[in-house]
Amino acid sequence: MLAVLAMPSLGSLWLLTGVLFVLALAGAFVAAIAARRFLHVGAQHADDPGAVKPRSENPAAFMTASMQAVIQKLREQEKELEALHRAERERAEQTERLSEAVTRNMPAGLLLLNSAGLVTSANPAAELVLGVKSLPYRRYTEVLGAGSRLTQLIAGCLEQGRTFRREELEYLTPSHELRQLGATISPILRGANEVTGAICLLSDLTELAALQKQMHMKENLAALGELSAGIAHEFKNALATISGYAQMIRSEAKSGTELREHSEKILDQTRALTHVVTEFLKFARPLELADEQVALRPMIETLLTEVAEAVPGVPITIEGEFGDVSGDDALLRQAILNLARNAAEAVVDNPGGGRVIIRGEIEQSGAMHGQRISITDNGPGISPDALTKIFVPFYTTKANGTGLGLAVVQKIVVQHGGAIEARNQPQGGAEFIVWLPFVRETVRTIDSVAARI
Repeated sequence: MLAVLAMPSLGSLWLLTGVLFVLALAGAFVAAIAARRFLHVGAQHADDPGAVKPRSENPAAFMTASMQAVIQKLREQEKELEALHRAERERAEQTERLSEAVTRNMPAGLLLLNSAGLVTSANPAAELVLGVKSLPYRRYTEVLGAGSRLTQLIAGCLEQGRTFRREELEYLTPSHELRQLGATISPILRGANEVTGAICLLSDLTELAALQKQMHMKENLAALGELSAGIAHEFKNALATISGYAQMIRSEAKSGTELREHSEKILDQTRALTHVVTEFLKFARPLELADEQVALRPMIETLLTEVAEAVPGVPITIEGEFGDVSGDDALLRQAILNLARNAAEAVVDNPGGGRVIIRGEIEQSGAMHGQRISITDNGPGISPDALTKIFVPFYTTKANGTGLGLAVVQKIVVQHGGAIEARNQPQGGAEFIVWLPFVRETVRTIDSVAARI
């Protein structure tokens, strides 16, 4: 049965024979036409030095030579294509490297997100602005917080295809640092309406906003000084009159009488109120700054003696690097002395032992050149309510305080073109940060911050 199955039928043999015969005839016909054409072309181009000349009238040899020439030409073209491909690949790699360098070094933060809300790419500036490391392949809601304004803008972009330009918003970093950000968010579209992702540009406007706030405060202080100086003088005159009559009553009243006791209370209150008015006049009066080179470290070292005498038993250490700033030595001394003394008073009753650290840092990054001074303590810190009012005139948490000490400190710092900030430390205790420019030019400082952003 296998032999029968293996042998072809007679009809199949005839069919196979017919096919082979037709193929043989077609091959012979094609070979004849090709040989005739090649011989004809060779005769026409016998004098052409660039033409392929057959060595004989043998069509097969001529066809072989022609095929070799074609193959050689194809190889040359292949090499040219490889060179072009290599050059194109190098250009693409160079463009990619340039794009990566620009993205990596641009001052603005850049985030790329896909349609699922995953961060696919982030430059170092984005990690710095947001205070988050290892951004790629994390959901933006996880990185930025579910309820933040920035999260809401990105959601509107991804879900609705909306574009947000130059939005200004507040952002709380994972380390609980409040920052002012500028954001531009645009959808990445496929076709007309399909959103495949989003691109987000972020700028840290915190320093610029703080300096603008300081400038506005400086203008408000000047207006307040002009308005209140006259009123304060009238108060002092009235208090002097009250004090004079109270002294006359006391001198005429007999010791131990109710009239003598009442007159002494009037004098005590007028003295206290006169002190408040005098301090307010100092605060409201425009400052006339001396233009001196102030060596900060020697100045701070000398004022520590005064703090130790006023608040004994609290060690104060100086750390870091201090330079020279342009300003008024006496006023800067007054400001730092006030901050150091407040810090020492905050920890004098600390059961574990109080300590105060004054740390200096010279900042020369980008266009910002200045001195950073931080005064930290290990006391109870500042309540959230007090943090929002701590520099407001007449606000105080001390029983006998006037509420003008920190307001005066802020005024001195602002008049020097600087900035001051109060905050709580993560490990406990309060921190006051003073920034002073090496050159006292507030307008230039603001322009420099804007240029860096």
